[in-house]
Formats: sequence, C-alpha cells, structure tokens
Amino acid sequence: MKLFGLMKRFAMACGLALCLIHLSAATAGEVTARSMKSAALNADFKYTIYLPDGYDNGRLRYPVLYLLHGNGGNENEWLVSGQVHPTVDKLIQSGSVQPFIIVMPGAGSSWWVNGNKDRAEDALIKELIPHIDATYRTISAREGRMVAGLSAGGFGTANAVMKFPEMFVSAAALSPAIYSPTPPSHSSAMRVAPFQKDGKFDQASWDRLNYTANLDTYKAKKLVVPMYINSGDHDTFSIAYHAAGLFQKLFEYQPKMVEYRVVDGDHEWSVWRDSIGDAIKYMTRFAVWPIGTKP
Repeated sequence: MKLFGLMKRFAMACGLALCLIHLSAATAGEVTARSMKSAALNADFKYTIYLPDGYDNGRLRYPVLYLLHGNGGNENEWLVSGQVHPTVDKLIQSGSVQPFIIVMPGAGSSWWVNGNKDRAEDALIKELIPHIDATYRTISAREGRMVAGLSAGGFGTANAVMKFPEMFVSAAALSPAIYSPTPPSHSSAMRVAPFQKDGKFDQASWDRLNYTANLDTYKAKKLVVPMYINSGDHDTFSIAYHAAGLFQKLFEYQPKMVEYRVVDGDHEWSVWRDSIGDAIKYMTRFAVWPIGTKP
C-alpha cells in the first residue's frame, strides 16, 4: 500500500480530515504497510517501513532505524501522531542526515520485552531484524542499525541497548518509562501483562525486565552505544527524574557518548514529535552512510 492510501486510511481511523496530515508532493520517502509471521508472538507482526527517495530505482544499501511506539500503540503511531515522515524527508533533503530506512513495528502493550505473556523482545531482535535484513537493502552490520522509542518504547530501547550492544550503533530513548525501583501507581506498567502475575503487578518481574538488570552485562561487553535521552519537564510520571538516573549511569561509563535533554512538556506527542528530529540527527552521526553504487 503506497503512502497516500496508507495515510488516508490512518486519517479516517483517527477521525481526522486528510488535509490535516499535510501531505504534499514534496515528500520524498515512501511508506509501506507490511507484516511477517512471528513465532514469538504466535501472530502476524505488523510494521510500516519508510524507504528513502531513490530506493526503488537504486542499488544502495541503507542504515536502518527501528522506531518503537509506547504502551498500547501500533505500527502507525509514529506516522500519524509523530509526523515522522515529513520530519525525516526534510532532514534528508536538507543534507542534515544521510538517507536511511525506518522500520516502525506494532506490538501493542508488550513493552518490547519477553514478559509474562508475549515474547516481544524475541519478535524484534530474533525475527523482525533478520527479516528486514533479508527483505530490504540494509546495512546489516552493527554500524548500520539504530534503535529508538518513546515511553514504553524507550523502555524497550534501553533494554535492547543493554542486552544487545553488539547490534546497535546508536539509540534514543524519548521519555523512557524506565522507573526505578517501581512504576508510579498511575503508570500503565502497573496493569499490563508483561509485569503481572496472578492478576496483579509483580515487582520481581519488573526488576527482571527493567534495564537496570542488564546494566552490568552491558558494561562487561565493553561496547559503547551512544544514546540520546530526553523527557518533558512536566512529565506526569516523573520521567525527567528516572531519565536522569539512566543518563547518570551511562555518563559514568561513557561520558562523551550520552546526551540528556529536558524539554518543555508533559508525557505527550508534542514532546516526541518536536524532539524526534534532534534525536535522529544525534543517532545518524554514528551510523554509516548508504553504500554501493548508484544506477
């Protein structure tokens, strides 16, 4: 499904007028809806993929950004609410960043972990990434792969970096829901399946699945993944505090390879929509440029 039809369907589903999406002929990249069979999820694993201008007619191989949604989200959210398509087109067209592919998977309320229900981490790391590398012209080495996400997707990003630093060249955690030691009572983390046992929140599961459980493993591998971290200053979940904790832990280990921003806003799309461009400029500094020959 090509960009126009895809975005029109998104707009109708969200009750928005098509004109509010600001489509124009100037947008260069193409977005397509896809899916793959996932044994880890025992279901189809849906994703949308952004391919930069010239991909269809070229031979270049591109770096890839895996962009994760928050709790209860889907593969469309970064396109509709995050407006990432025009943001990336503008960055590439201006020469601010190199052309790259974006993969936006949909995993609902999985928090991107192998939790007490779904194995979303396995779906992402062991199934989706190899599928993308086999299906598209990617740079499949570490220097061609980035990961980022918001809220629960920031939680998943932090975990992916800590557990698999050999797979990612850079990362960005936007308003990451990495509460330590315990999520606030109004956080969805208290109610979603990955962290529940016997119908209630299980602290031991949270401790096992949070990034803090994997920090020593990350350091032991002696691989540094540069990370961009941010939070709104009025975040209802006090994520500015928890994100500062993540920053400090990384700053002590990799002082020149971590950045932290506190911006105006709550736990909301205006924060993520306005900061994703800055995060992308940071991450792509460490990724390679497209390789190969032009047609």
